[in-house]
Amino acid sequence: MELTVHKITGEKTGKKVVLNDTIFGIEPNDHAIYLDVKRFLAHQRQGTHKSKERNEVAFSTKKLKKQKGTGGARAGSRKNPMYRKGGRFFGPKPHDYVIGLNKQVKQLARYSALTYKAKNNDIIVLEDFRFEEPKTKSIESIKNVLKIAGKKILVVLPQPDKNIYLSSRNLQDVKVVTLSELTTYDIMNCGVLLFNESSINNLQNKN
Repeated sequence: MELTVHKITGEKTGKKVVLNDTIFGIEPNDHAIYLDVKRFLAHQRQGTHKSKERNEVAFSTKKLKKQKGTGGARAGSRKNPMYRKGGRFFGPKPHDYVIGLNKQVKQLARYSALTYKAKNNDIIVLEDFRFEEPKTKSIESIKNVLKIAGKKILVVLPQPDKNIYLSSRNLQDVKVVTLSELTTYDIMNCGVLLFNESSINNLQNKN
């Protein structure tokens, strides 16, 4: 599959990029995508949730009433979870949600997601570009000339670029990542993949 390389003005450069079938033309594995997205989202959780159990509640341990003869249930102390502000039965405790996944499975998931984008013609390649200063209008202009306004856009750069990042920071539908930060979740969560020419070449040259 060939993609035409565009300028940021929307014009065609006359160059083409041939997509590698080992990355953009594999048999997609939906379960691998599911596992990698689940792993990514799990890693976003802090896992700091905590509630006090009966041994942690600041109440007296004095017995509230005699054991028998009251006609009611036995009661040991105010810490009992049955009472208001008492400890909680089996409350949550801090723990991490890290999920391990084989490197091969993560790669398969990423390539499957890229294959879906290629099949749906949701990949655009731009000639390498830089901004002299950060301006949101510069990103908006690219969206308009490429006719992708209104879609969630993921811009993939070969290396960090401060001006491009700052230009997109105020736009909720645009996210800028470097090639090394590209995840299955980001690929599946965007409507259009906007590759810098160098980034897509670097991606294909690694394989």
